[in-house]
Amino acid sequence: MKQRLTTLFFSFSLLVTTGCREIYDYFEEAEPAVLTVKEHVSGLAVPLGLALDNQERLWVTEVGTGNNDGKVSVIMPNGSKYVVIDGFPSSMGGAGGPEEITGLNHLLVKDNMLYVLHVNGFLYKANVSSFKPGNTPLQASALMKEDIGTFVVSYDFADDTGESNPYNLTVGPSGDLFITDAAANAVIRRNASGQLSVFATFPDIENSTQLGPPVIDPVPTSIAFNGQNFYVTTLTGFPFPTGSARIYTIDLSGNVSLYQEGFTTLIDMTLDPVNIPVIVEYAQFTPQGFGSSTGRVVVATEDGSSVLASGLNLPTAVVRSGLINYYVNSLADGKIFKITLK
Repeated sequence: MKQRLTTLFFSFSLLVTTGCREIYDYFEEAEPAVLTVKEHVSGLAVPLGLALDNQERLWVTEVGTGNNDGKVSVIMPNGSKYVVIDGFPSSMGGAGGPEEITGLNHLLVKDNMLYVLHVNGFLYKANVSSFKPGNTPLQASALMKEDIGTFVVSYDFADDTGESNPYNLTVGPSGDLFITDAAANAVIRRNASGQLSVFATFPDIENSTQLGPPVIDPVPTSIAFNGQNFYVTTLTGFPFPTGSARIYTIDLSGNVSLYQEGFTTLIDMTLDPVNIPVIVEYAQFTPQGFGSSTGRVVVATEDGSSVLASGLNLPTAVVRSGLINYYVNSLADGKIFKITLK
């Protein structure tokens, strides 16, 4: 184990100085495998978003059962779970599987504040500085909230969908929040006073299949800021063609450029210690729908990609803990897994 850690730190030093992906190739080729995927928490009600605070606590959005029972929970470092906020709207649609339940999206922890996005268009805010395990949960109806959806739907986009789904968010320059709207195909900027503006939009993607329209929506999902520019992942719209999902970069002026392509149904992202995107592929799409246990965690370097974990069942979130440990969820199984050194 000591030798592996030495190799790990050496490889990251090499990665910092060269920008290569030697460490990830090492993970894939090493025998026995260096990385393991281990169950960390189970029994969650459709976990969708993850955020890790500076106390190594995992904050989780649980969409619920579709009966207005969405919640935000916190997972302590020892794996114990506590509900922090309860009673978020949730509803059931489609065939009734966990992936068909809608409500809470992703969340962010910043300066003892929780920022929680919901498909209803609202950004909920909660001060959790006084939270203690075992406290009576707050009620969602009592939280402060801001209406993102109305601004987005009212905005005159060049390619206007008339819809809004504020899905994920990150902190950027001046502490502003940058929110991906998966329905409007845009990134919305919220400044410190709560004022909203459209920061960037994304072009349609050519449909490489014979199914569906000739072009499909990009569907921006996750966003991350590396101190100089943003990375944004895209899910793509139906029929979710294999290899059509992309990662874009956005500069501070809102100009969009392609970073890497060739992925499928990208849905979340975190950054590794040298700001390389570590991304989540939700699933491969089949004639029967999204395939179970076809999700992956992939590192997307500038010169290629390396798989950290595969066979995941509808993952929707990933966060990094420490140097090279990651938490990733399973929406379908109600679990969180830890990818770590063996």
